Amino acid sequence: MTEWEKMQSGQWYCCLDPELEALRARARRAVHAHNTCPPDARDAMALELKDLFAETGPDCYLEAPFHCAYGLNIQLGARVYFNAGCVVLDTASVRVGDDTMFGPHVQIYCAQHAKDPAERAQGLEVGLPVTIGRNVWVGGGAILMPGITIGDNAIIGAGSVVTKDVAAGETAVGSPARPMA
Repeated sequence: MTEWEKMQSGQWYCCLDPELEALRARARRAVHAHNTCPPDARDAMALELKDLFAETGPDCYLEAPFHCAYGLNIQLGARVYFNAGCVVLDTASVRVGDDTMFGPHVQIYCAQHAKDPAERAQGLEVGLPVTIGRNVWVGGGAILMPGITIGDNAIIGAGSVVTKDVAAGETAVGSPARPMA
């Protein structure tokens, strides 16, 4: 099994693998095209970036700068909006529902690195999916940790660190994020 196949199946894999590096290089080129293209010329998203994503619904808009690790694992519903400075480290599936909006500098992490320092030095990590429902608002500077699910119509407060699932319709704030009373 290749490291890419291990990554896609949720197993521990080596991120230092040449195939994975080539896929990250492809993503960097697409991100660069998006971030350096004049706004009037690139539309809502540079074609190179849109072609990279697993799925892109209509009327999505990504402000520049934007960064992703692979792009191949990102699935966007309709009318998804990312404000400037967002980062998606998509070592696993990142699914975003329709009408979801991200404030500036939101970070979505799928990679969970090995806790053992020797294994970490060998590049061992596992990708855990992040699922974000429909009509979610994620405030600026929030961090969404590996393996979490945010339900439909939820709100994540600015600067929050989401370490656990957030139920549909809930507002979660803080570090770690907790439901508001």
